[in-house]
Amino acid sequence: MTNRLADASSPYLRQHADNPVDWWPWSPEALAEAKRRDVPILLSVGYAACHWCHVMAHESFENEQLARLMNDNFVNIKVDREERPDIDAVYMTATQAMTGQGGWPMTCFLTPDGEPFHCGTYYPPHQFARLLEAVAATWRERRDEVVDAGKQLVAHIEERTGPLRTAPVDADVLAAAAARLVAESDQEHGGFGGAPKFPPSMVLEFLLRRYENGGGREPLDVAAQCAEAMARGGIYDQLAGGFARYSVDAAWVVPHFEKMLYDNALLLRVYAHLARLVPGEPVGTLARRVAEETAQFLLTDLRTSEGAFAASLDADTEGEEGKTYVWTPAQLVDVLGEDDGAWAAELFAVTDDGTFEHGTSTLQMPADPDDTQRWQRVREELLAARRARPQPARDDKVLAEWNGLTITALAEAGRALNRPDWVGAAVAAADFVLDVHVVDGRLRRSSRAGRVGDAAGVLADYACFAEGLLALHQATGDGKWLSAATELIDIAVDRFADHDHPGAYFDTAEDAEALVQRPADPADNASPSGASALAAALLSASVLIGGSKATEYRRLADEALQRVGVLLSYQPRFAGNWLAVAEAAQAGPVQVAVVGPPESRGELTSTAVAVAHGGAVVVAGRPDEPGVPLLADRPLVEDGPAAYVCRGYVCDRPTTDPTELARALTSARAG
Repeated sequence: MTNRLADASSPYLRQHADNPVDWWPWSPEALAEAKRRDVPILLSVGYAACHWCHVMAHESFENEQLARLMNDNFVNIKVDREERPDIDAVYMTATQAMTGQGGWPMTCFLTPDGEPFHCGTYYPPHQFARLLEAVAATWRERRDEVVDAGKQLVAHIEERTGPLRTAPVDADVLAAAAARLVAESDQEHGGFGGAPKFPPSMVLEFLLRRYENGGGREPLDVAAQCAEAMARGGIYDQLAGGFARYSVDAAWVVPHFEKMLYDNALLLRVYAHLARLVPGEPVGTLARRVAEETAQFLLTDLRTSEGAFAASLDADTEGEEGKTYVWTPAQLVDVLGEDDGAWAAELFAVTDDGTFEHGTSTLQMPADPDDTQRWQRVREELLAARRARPQPARDDKVLAEWNGLTITALAEAGRALNRPDWVGAAVAAADFVLDVHVVDGRLRRSSRAGRVGDAAGVLADYACFAEGLLALHQATGDGKWLSAATELIDIAVDRFADHDHPGAYFDTAEDAEALVQRPADPADNASPSGASALAAALLSASVLIGGSKATEYRRLADEALQRVGVLLSYQPRFAGNWLAVAEAAQAGPVQVAVVGPPESRGELTSTAVAVAHGGAVVVAGRPDEPGVPLLADRPLVEDGPAAYVCRGYVCDRPTTDPTELARALTSARAG
């Protein structure tokens, strides 16, 4: 049996390289093999940090008898959903249409042409064995019915997943969306919905922008409550920083322990924004600490030797979920001694009964410690002891999309919180992706150990990475980042647009591998949709680039927003990034150009960065700096530094006074 996964760029595929299952990666050769053998395809989709993926792998894919059933009756294809989100999207849509729910591992049976005819998720081994036998028998005995069912399902999906009708997105729509989100929020525990509960990072960013743009205090209070509840819960790593993917309960106590790059990038951006928005309030102080610890987690645990960022840390350690992270009171005493151990147990809500399994507890911090020095010492001792435990595996592939989100977060947070080292880390990651992932002028999605993979970039790769480069352009004043960003934006518009429906975009390029359906999902989920990220990049670029291209970018951003107006009105929880973009567009977007030599423009620049709206652009440099259009035709005032504030196409007179600048940028917040 040929081992086709051993050299895969995906750590998830490599985890399955030694299975007795005759796995194929997704490829034309695999589909051709199914046609040659005249057997169906068994498609298994998951990701490296997925707990139940590991469970099914151990129970079924390592089982010789089940592997024989699979090998005799199917061509078995293994896909990393993070490396091939297009394949995941197509077959997840089929799974949800067929079963009413979805998740990973995803298990689909396909015709040799790739049409799905039976879909599900995790199966226990005895049930999986019966399913394999039943599907194989049905294929042999009722082939025509199976093929017809697959064609009907694909047609049904095509009918249900067309572009949305256009609708206006104005101030009333944004106010109504915010009011609905406020009404739907969990007033006891923060966030939205019940268990499981996911960090609503993009919705929180919208609510912060709504407050900044005159939406009143209530959106800010809802965002701050959720941010504090998550930061004090077990979903947040109280020792090393960083957030787990979601909480299995409604109170943020017990996480699903995998830590994803995209979550932590998006949350770093939110906490840094909250920290600069309310620096004098306790929640602002907490937000700053969480932002600093989360950035440190990214730099310590997820940064690769090449300077980019790895995808995730596993939920499991040695096959046991959460093993690295949970504690008992006795374990705290063993590390810290009686006095500090008892103090830490109370601080972290670690009890004899436990909050997790087998009497263990996740670490929470319901209130700040009364002794900061003691807290720092205890934290360092516990973290050192925890690092001596077995550690979760790291999925060290580099994804352009998630690195783009991380570059944006580090650039914005580093600038806002005066951490130039974070900006430097963002620069290094951007350099890596440009050097390694851009091949023949097109963006590839993934790499590992400095070697780029074959998977073509999807819309989210182009859009999120472009956003990151635009954030770097602002943070550094270097025109090369703006130039690289606009090249990516232009490719995205050219290759991904649905030309029959202005404002709509496909998730795969027009020249990408053809699947049974071309995916195009506009909704924001755990991370921004490709279309909403592109709208954000278009909007920011429209005020950074200048000239006729600025007008074109703004038109395209507005068309994209109008295309999802219905989504914003009726499903705001699944349109968080769209709403944040729309709020920035409604505000102008705000542009601040600070001109002057570095030694004299610092106070104006720091003021602008501290108080500018989320989604605003702030660029500082010398007048008419080459490659920085926002600084063109903006001279010094009386030979001194000056700040130019514009909203859309309307500009205030330039100011040399930081207090006046702050007043101009915060005037709407009284509402």
